[in-house]
Amino acid sequence: MPGGLLDPSAVRQLATRLSLRPTKQRGQNFVTDANTVRRLVTLAGLEPDDVALEIGPGLGSLTLGLLERARHVVAVEIEPSLAEQLPRTVAERMPDAVERLTVLEADALRVDELPEPKPSVVVANLPYNVSVPVLLHLLAIEPSWTRGLVMVQSEVADRLVAGPGSRTYGVPSVKMAWWAEATRVGTVPPTVFWPVPNVDSGLVRLQRREPPDTPATREQVFTVVDAAFGQRRKMLRAALAGLAGSSAAASAHLEAAGVDPQARGETLTVTDFARIAASLYAHPPQG
Repeated sequence: MPGGLLDPSAVRQLATRLSLRPTKQRGQNFVTDANTVRRLVTLAGLEPDDVALEIGPGLGSLTLGLLERARHVVAVEIEPSLAEQLPRTVAERMPDAVERLTVLEADALRVDELPEPKPSVVVANLPYNVSVPVLLHLLAIEPSWTRGLVMVQSEVADRLVAGPGSRTYGVPSVKMAWWAEATRVGTVPPTVFWPVPNVDSGLVRLQRREPPDTPATREQVFTVVDAAFGQRRKMLRAALAGLAGSSAAASAHLEAAGVDPQARGETLTVTDFARIAASLYAHPPQG
């Protein structure tokens, strides 16, 4: 197998070697286009000293592109056969980079600590079905990475970057806003993947920032967010009645936080939710 980035022929050869049948359950769609890989690496703004964290490297298309630019790549792969093959693929196509690759065979949602060297940036083609939980988990467990570029299902990209009042604004939007500024920076057609998905993918750039200044914990704020969106289009005083103990108590907490009790969750910023949680959890539920 020649060197360099993977092309459709190389992807098919690897898949045949591994008797690989991509599964919807794992959200497996492998990039077969080298130009798309180069585009992702460029948009990620990788510096020579960066340590890139990749989730779900699959057959290694993006991994090879990252190794061309980054000092080191840490790849987390849940599928044993793919995790075992990845170093071999790098050895065959980019032998000088083998020592700069660390492969962690694990479920990214169950990883509590990442190996050294710690990542400075996340660059990943995230599995469609777990992209949001994986991103939020990585933000929670590893503060060393401060920026990222992820490829996700187009609809998910819209949700991650949505602002208050937008039709796509919801729980993922608010929870991502707690951690980072998310910006949509591009679209990727289905044709660059194998198997070909039935939707476009979106590219989202992440820049970590300080969370809202609040005495409430992140878990408390996220509990309020989940409740607010649990029954969409309900007024907040009704949506938060369960947490507060009653609709009247919820109204009191909302007013204390400077939020209209008749407002809906779709109109609030993450800072609004933090103020509500601060009031709610500073006082026991009433009624």
